[in-house]
Amino acid sequence: DLRKQARQLENELDLKLVSFSKLCTSYSSTRDGRRDRYSSDTTPLLNGSSQDRMFETMAVEIEQLLGKLTGINDKMAEYTNSAGVPSLNAALMHTLQRHRDILQDYTHEFHKTKANFLAIRERENLLGSVRKDIESYKSGSGVNNRRTELFLKEHEHLRNSDRLIEETISIAMATKENMTSQRGMLKSIQSKMNTLANHFPAVNSLIQRINLRKRRDSLILGSVIGVCTILLLLYAFH
Repeated sequence: DLRKQARQLENELDLKLVSFSKLCTSYSSTRDGRRDRYSSDTTPLLNGSSQDRMFETMAVEIEQLLGKLTGINDKMAEYTNSAGVPSLNAALMHTLQRHRDILQDYTHEFHKTKANFLAIRERENLLGSVRKDIESYKSGSGVNNRRTELFLKEHEHLRNSDRLIEETISIAMATKENMTSQRGMLKSIQSKMNTLANHFPAVNSLIQRINLRKRRDSLILGSVIGVCTILLLLYAFH
């Protein structure tokens, strides 16, 4: 009876493990199809969340079956160790060992398939987050580039305005320095003229006399020329 129950559980486990392995394979294929959705017309029948729920359900069912099969094997071990079956002990031990090997193979296959499934899901989730970041960056890169371009243009305008202001200020400072230097030169010339006038008053008076005599000579010469002209006119008319 225990062997019959063990075989029944082993058959169920075999079917469950085959379905579990197919689920893992289909999960990977679904992820690949979703990754290439822009270059392929195929659409997965199940999405990721449905497959994840199915995985959890099947994993729990397989673990329960493994637990039941482990209990059956333990009961068979107790039966072979009982005192009432000494003559069949070797054959029963062989049968028990075979069922234990089957249980060990199923357990190993289950953990291997489960680990592969979890690794694929973790990798796909990581790649999905990376693709989402890349798509968000691409979608926002145009706006960011436009903003950056506008900021650069505005910065260039500000730099040009600053440069023009600096040039205007430098021109104003140079003009101020030139006017200051010219003012100093005029003051120095005026001071030199005042110094000369103060040190040489005789020269100043002499120059004034020369100017007065020159003006007097001009008046005398003009008077003589006028009288001579009148006399010539009178002589000519008479």
